[in-house]
Amino acid sequence: MPEVKLEPSWKAMLQDEFEKEYMQVLRSFLRAEKSQGKRIYPDGGEIFRSMDLTPFDQVKVVILGQDPYHGPGQAHGLSFSVRPDVRIPPSLVNMYKELETDLGIPPASHGFLEHWANQGVLLLNSVLTVEHKQAASHQGRGWEAFTDRIIALLNERCEHIVFILWGSYAQKKGRFIDQQRHLVLKSVHPSPLSSYRGFFGSKPFSQTNQYLSQHGIEPIDWQLPVLP
Repeated sequence: MPEVKLEPSWKAMLQDEFEKEYMQVLRSFLRAEKSQGKRIYPDGGEIFRSMDLTPFDQVKVVILGQDPYHGPGQAHGLSFSVRPDVRIPPSLVNMYKELETDLGIPPASHGFLEHWANQGVLLLNSVLTVEHKQAASHQGRGWEAFTDRIIALLNERCEHIVFILWGSYAQKKGRFIDQQRHLVLKSVHPSPLSSYRGFFGSKPFSQTNQYLSQHGIEPIDWQLPVLP
């Protein structure tokens, strides 16, 4: 990992975290992996893309994912999102289906979610890197502690954030969130394996906007723009 380039508000919040031993170990691990010629996703400049697009004081919503996509050209630093010319992954297809049922917004023709991120939706994965074609290969290397700290800072220093926790992994990671200060929306994961067990019909998008509006916060425009 080169010298950390990170959006200033997040860098100020996380500066001490980068000095901790576990992050030094993680940095050494990533350097070693790359020196062996392994392909790591996303590209180095996009590892912190979710925070670069969504500054700390502008976070309204957190959608917590698990790992980056591990296929070529997919991951670009935002949970559930893929680059514009990449096939929409199955979980995101189901998110679009629920969005249409919930708010009447027809599915987008692409899976590029930066429009959400630019409005204050932090699309955060628990683990921020992965090896090519090796799912979950960087779990347990330190990223989890780093992203726990991100969630803890948002929980402690902000109010009225909507945390969207899909699946048992995300719910366990967000178990300490103060539900007096924030809204926590839980359901099963939108993956094809579980989506029919409670994801469909859970109305996360309308619930999010209703809560934000109730607290005087501009709701999210969930309709993704048509890309050229």
